[in-house]
Amino acid sequence: MKKTVKTVMCLALACVLALSLTGCAKLAYIADGTMKAIGEVRSGEWNQENTGGSEGETPAVAGDVAVIDAFVPGTYGGIEFTSIDDVAKVYADAFNKTKAKTAMFIDEEGNKVEMYDLEGSKEITITDILVDGNANQVINKLVPQLLGSLYKPTVGGLQPCNEREPSKDVDENGETLTICRVTGDDLLEANVKDNGDGTITLTMQPKLVEMSRVGQDAQGNMFTVLNDLGVVVDSVSIFSWASGTTEENCQVTYKGGTAVVTIDVASGEVVAADYDMKAYVNIQHANLSVVHDKSVSATVDFVCIYPAPDSFYDQVNVHRAE
Repeated sequence: MKKTVKTVMCLALACVLALSLTGCAKLAYIADGTMKAIGEVRSGEWNQENTGGSEGETPAVAGDVAVIDAFVPGTYGGIEFTSIDDVAKVYADAFNKTKAKTAMFIDEEGNKVEMYDLEGSKEITITDILVDGNANQVINKLVPQLLGSLYKPTVGGLQPCNEREPSKDVDENGETLTICRVTGDDLLEANVKDNGDGTITLTMQPKLVEMSRVGQDAQGNMFTVLNDLGVVVDSVSIFSWASGTTEENCQVTYKGGTAVVTIDVASGEVVAADYDMKAYVNIQHANLSVVHDKSVSATVDFVCIYPAPDSFYDQVNVHRAE
């Protein structure tokens, strides 16, 4: 079973918190399908003081501010756009046509598999890590290594996408993700550009959502979000709460993410796309081993670029069938 984005996120946060608070540089951890993290903290001390870090605040997440240009009505690529609703409709049509196309690939194990014809690369980054409001350079340097050991990327279809094979690409309710769910009501802002070469580019920013779920809200209709992080944290046995509940102490705010999608007007299909989901994670009042009532916050970027470059196919060892 491939680790999902939410599993990677929880494992990373658990490990970051453990590294920050226990004073140990080496962790042994295990993860099964039910997300059981960190089996043992092994010896190996390092300086717990802030080495070149700084005190700070939890990353600001209040308010929903547009980070892209405002919509301008007009005709782009021969298509009339009178409102943001029109942007959403054109995007949905292109999304549906693109995800309806499949191709045969050879997977990591040498099996011939039917996948989406347009597959993209994936990259997760975790930044702005603060423990009790403090940054630590040691932790910041360890996180990329940690992610590399936890997350083995593969290609995937247009976002949101839980599986690269259309027949398996469903939401938590078993409903297909091959059909676009984005509407004009989901978008805080959107704009259109005529590229002058038979293509148009739609840039869209979904509205702020707390604790988003794939396919269930404005952010989850556009991106492969983390789903219910609280449920996953509850299954990590090393955590307990000094006060309050999981719902109160585990928060994820999605805002400021964008989707930049280029559509061939003649075919009506997506030819290139860049999705950048942004999530702000804040965990409060956490108990861990011998330490109590600590907080950790971080910013997550989940970037998916289409089409995936040949170098990424080589990296993940997935290739089109001859």
